[in-house]
Amino acid sequence: MNFNELDLSEEILRAVEDLGFTEMTEIQEKSIPLLLEGRDVVGRSDTGTGKTAAFGIPAVESISPGEKNVTVLILCPTRELAMQAHGEIKKFAAYKRCIKASVIYGGASMEKQIHELKRGANIVIGTPGRIMDHIRRHTLKLDFLRCLILDEADEMLNMGFREDIEAILEFIPDERQTVLFSATMPPEILALTKKYQHDPVYIKLKAAEKSSALIDQYCFQAAMGRKTDMLRLLLTAYEPSSSMVFCNTRKMVDDLTGDLQKHGFKAVGLHGEMKQSQRTQVMESFKCGAADILVATDVAARGIDVTGVDAVFNYDIPQDNEYYIHRIGRTGRAGRRGTAYTLVSGRRQLYELRDIARRTNSDIKEIPLPDRESIIKKKKELIIKELSEEIIPMNEAYEILESLAALGIDSREAAARLIHKRLAAETADIPEFEKPQTLKKGRHRSSGTVKVDINIGRSRRISPNYILGALVDATGMSGGDFGKIDIFDDHTTVEVPESESGYIIERSNPMKIKGHQVEVRLRNGSSERKRQTYDHRRTPDRRKMAYGSRDKSEVCRNYISNRRKRNKNDKKY
Repeated sequence: MNFNELDLSEEILRAVEDLGFTEMTEIQEKSIPLLLEGRDVVGRSDTGTGKTAAFGIPAVESISPGEKNVTVLILCPTRELAMQAHGEIKKFAAYKRCIKASVIYGGASMEKQIHELKRGANIVIGTPGRIMDHIRRHTLKLDFLRCLILDEADEMLNMGFREDIEAILEFIPDERQTVLFSATMPPEILALTKKYQHDPVYIKLKAAEKSSALIDQYCFQAAMGRKTDMLRLLLTAYEPSSSMVFCNTRKMVDDLTGDLQKHGFKAVGLHGEMKQSQRTQVMESFKCGAADILVATDVAARGIDVTGVDAVFNYDIPQDNEYYIHRIGRTGRAGRRGTAYTLVSGRRQLYELRDIARRTNSDIKEIPLPDRESIIKKKKELIIKELSEEIIPMNEAYEILESLAALGIDSREAAARLIHKRLAAETADIPEFEKPQTLKKGRHRSSGTVKVDINIGRSRRISPNYILGALVDATGMSGGDFGKIDIFDDHTTVEVPESESGYIIERSNPMKIKGHQVEVRLRNGSSERKRQTYDHRRTPDRRKMAYGSRDKSEVCRNYISNRRKRNKNDKKY
């Protein structure tokens, strides 16, 4: 079923067309008509099935010109999901000027959010905790709410948001539409539906619709700046008959397409800035086989239907989870197996990919890059296979051999020359790679280190386990990747791997330690007297404490006991 078959406004259809949406996914086809009718819906749907559009399009369509009160409230478990949903809502509302969508979540400026809400918002997307904060402050009023949407409800309950959700429900009118999307249906979800929904319609996707079961997913690591070489190496090694390469920007599509063409690959590029005639020409060349590599952005690739794609390459890490599912879904269709490869440079991108794998329930295996020797060996085997096949007729070939024999070149020498020439042509441009080090826990202990400064110290009753626990939680790194922790009265310095300092600072801002908002900065080299020094890597007890414990009293007792023992043996501590 196509979107233009629905009773949608011209503005929505125009925005949907710009996004490249044509045919609806199963969850969209089943839920959008019901939501447009005002029915309560419970949708069981995994990430990547298009559920954001399933509830976002009806939400935007329900807003009438002149409505300034909050009419639609969308609850998400995390700020990342809230921001993602907000971005999609804005795309659907591109041509509806009456839509004013606002996103509110913890860790951001409360004053800025209050100012935005005061200016007027008719669609609010946010996390339960921050929504409740605004309700208590009377900066968010839900008296005129007509629709409440709970996205990934099971995840919100797992994170302990049930009390906040039920408190929010007490502040909104009883006469409302309540929509709930969840990947699973535990008893807590069913209890919510019975208590707060009116005659809901249950929608469950068919298990057979999950295409990722037919897709082998792998990732490769290479040094920064060598992704293009890595892609050429993989294309040479695996030789897919048809492949798609995804980039995040139009410029990268152009640059990468040009580089591949320069090295002899039959590649074409596709992105949003191209004219329709160019897009048509590119797709025709790819579908007919004149080009076997299509380099594209996510938006440009939306809505195109290409069968027989052997492999998908994620040159850039997808910008959200649903993009990853859409990308790899281009292969492994119609019962055929497919392969998806993701190119990774640096620890940050590896963590991002691991997060995508966790959220999409994907099994992405990290494997080493094929080496030059193995590729050459494979090329030799292919040549042997080709030459061993009987080719009829070969009269002209024998005539050439007889002519060469008259020149003193026998058939063995002639064959060797041809094989050498072909093998040299096919292997001359294979990039060389050193075997990358696997990113494991504690890998950077012997590498160069720098110090970062955190603006919180002993005056706030901070101990090392709070510092290390916050850093591990914010970055996803292991406790063994961090070095000495020096605590002063008003700040703390932490020794970190120099190669990862930028990543650590980016992921740690903003960050809270013991309820206090802190700022993490790279520390300039300077000497000052240390108040307290801590190296969590010295003993097993301290390493355990670095990761934290749910029993806080036990952590404190261990810390105090270890410190007393250490004071007896080391007066300098």
